[in-house]
Amino acid sequence: MVAKMNICVIGLGSMGRRRIRLLKRLVPASHITGVDSNKKRVNDVAEEYGISCYHSLEEVTYRPDCAFICTSPLSHGAIINECLQRECHIFSEINLVDNMYKENIRLAKEKGKVLFLSSTPLYKGEMQFIDKRIKENGKPCIYQYHVGQYLPDWHPWDNLKEFFVSNKLTNGCREFLAIELPWIQQVFGKIENVKVIKRNLTDLGFEFPDTYLIQMEHENQNAGNLLIDVVSRQPVRQLEILNEDIYMKWGGTPESLYEKDMVSGELKQIKSGEYVHEQGYAEMINECAYEKEIEEFFEVIRGKKPLYDFEQDLETLKVIDEIER
Repeated sequence: MVAKMNICVIGLGSMGRRRIRLLKRLVPASHITGVDSNKKRVNDVAEEYGISCYHSLEEVTYRPDCAFICTSPLSHGAIINECLQRECHIFSEINLVDNMYKENIRLAKEKGKVLFLSSTPLYKGEMQFIDKRIKENGKPCIYQYHVGQYLPDWHPWDNLKEFFVSNKLTNGCREFLAIELPWIQQVFGKIENVKVIKRNLTDLGFEFPDTYLIQMEHENQNAGNLLIDVVSRQPVRQLEILNEDIYMKWGGTPESLYEKDMVSGELKQIKSGEYVHEQGYAEMINECAYEKEIEEFFEVIRGKKPLYDFEQDLETLKVIDEIER
């Protein structure tokens, strides 16, 4: 972990605040500033976290060593580009669109700067255990996975119409897919074929489907059914994985991972890491995974190969585009 850096967090909504909260714990000696065009957010975050906050990047008088891009996804490309021009390493929340990807990948390489992309599930102990178990077994398997939460419940403190997940280009189902597909492909292999059923089950008037039932075939004969929705009034992450040798199930938290012992016949709980829950969020949201990926970002700055990057995300976004077509 780095001892001290100048860090700028751009975008002071719920994710920006989470990053500030975790950064203050992980790198307490670092100088952290915030940037947001919303005056109330600037004032609230400055007061809550005791940091300097500004209304624009131009107002920041020093050069940050790194920038955390926590704004709405459609703004990421231009902000990342500006921060790279300012010689910053980049930590970006998921983008959902590939705006300026190739240009920013090229610029980061030219500047010798890290272009790091958040993919939080890859840092969950549960996903890492499942990945290791599936690869050790080496046989094709089948999985069923349901991820859903009623969209108005995501950020009840925000105006839903102004929240980016209500935008067709960055909608809630697309957000879920961008979160889940990287770890799914890490565990089960590259997706080779998809079959999709789409539905609109709510009366919320979205310009996009609120439910996707997706059958996926992977390159190594693994296959699965993925149900993604922004309809379920009960937040849900439910996964089952099976073949002749394996039966595992997971309910979205470290305590909910179980594997069947094929000798005793017992369904045994798997201890897979710490669980820290922040009040106000669904119980599946584990702060520890967010903390681990920030630690990973600093390790990548020091030369480590990232678990996931913008080049890989380009391929993920192509799969999502195919699902949405």
